[in-house]
Amino acid sequence: MDEIEKLLKELTEAGGVSGHETEVRKLVQKHFKPLGKVSHDRLGSVICKKQGEAAEPRVMLAGHMDEIGFIVSHITKEGFIRFANIGGWWDQVLLAQRVAIKTSKGDVMGTIGAKPPHLLSDEERKKLVDSKDMYIDIGCASAEEVEKAGVRVADPIVPVSQFTVLAGGRTYLGKAFDDRGGCAVVISSLRRMLDVAHPNTLFGVATVQEEVGLRGARTSVSLVDPDVAIILEGTAVNDMPGAANEGHVFRLGGGPVVTLFRQDMIPNRGLRDLIVDTAREHRIRLQIRADRIRGGTDGAAIHLHSAGVPTVALSLPVRYVHSHGSILHRGDFDAAVELLTAVVRQLDRKTVKALTAY
Repeated sequence: MDEIEKLLKELTEAGGVSGHETEVRKLVQKHFKPLGKVSHDRLGSVICKKQGEAAEPRVMLAGHMDEIGFIVSHITKEGFIRFANIGGWWDQVLLAQRVAIKTSKGDVMGTIGAKPPHLLSDEERKKLVDSKDMYIDIGCASAEEVEKAGVRVADPIVPVSQFTVLAGGRTYLGKAFDDRGGCAVVISSLRRMLDVAHPNTLFGVATVQEEVGLRGARTSVSLVDPDVAIILEGTAVNDMPGAANEGHVFRLGGGPVVTLFRQDMIPNRGLRDLIVDTAREHRIRLQIRADRIRGGTDGAAIHLHSAGVPTVALSLPVRYVHSHGSILHRGDFDAAVELLTAVVRQLDRKTVKALTAY
């Protein structure tokens, strides 16, 4: 594995359900430490300040470190664990998934179960199983055994998914690419900027609790007080069988995606054009998305900070996003880092001021 693969493996295999980001936060802090001055907000978002040739403009590069997961909601007397979803899960991907319950005594392994097909009626076989009818089995026979193992109500639960390099060596299988991939882009870009002059001050931010309401974005942006912001995210693609819409195909390996319209945020036009023009000038592959898409990004909170912040989202294409088995393409990652660093080098005081010259 090269340096990037090791970084992605470390970040994606770490646990970090929204509101319980301690494990992944420690890793982010470790990688931020050699790159600048590290601080955090009181919700736990991590901020790395890298001084450039000028104190201003203040450029915020943000990716969220939390992932979707679950939380223990109830322990039955028979020793089964009921759970609630944290973040946007599609129930159909949950069954038979291995999970780790993060307890004060360490990880407790289990599997998500439901009534097996042999016991289903013909009518039940036609229906999808709802998550409320599922449970986690850790191999215990009573609530007392479960509690003895260290499991408590409200303990966070994460999917177990090993980072794997797939056939061809350019695609990766794992969990939490939304948005550990974005965090890795922020870290990698700051590393590149160590030896590159930039006419601004950079703030690399790994936010918390994005999947449950953009909460870390709201608190961290108050500390950074940026003049301009670029959000690094993971976004769904539709290049698999049965998913494509005519004229709107977003592909794995097609380059990072700049989104021109979202329900939660309309990006700053000047910043959008700067990214598109820079990609064209440097011959960096870039996909442009202008259709409506579900979900939101930290940009929705950040662009409304104070009197407003020119903001745009640059996303990594991810197949099967919001599942324990998503796929990321290395070419998209490298292109995002190259494009981001090229754009940052142009964000001087004059350029950023022109973004809001209405």
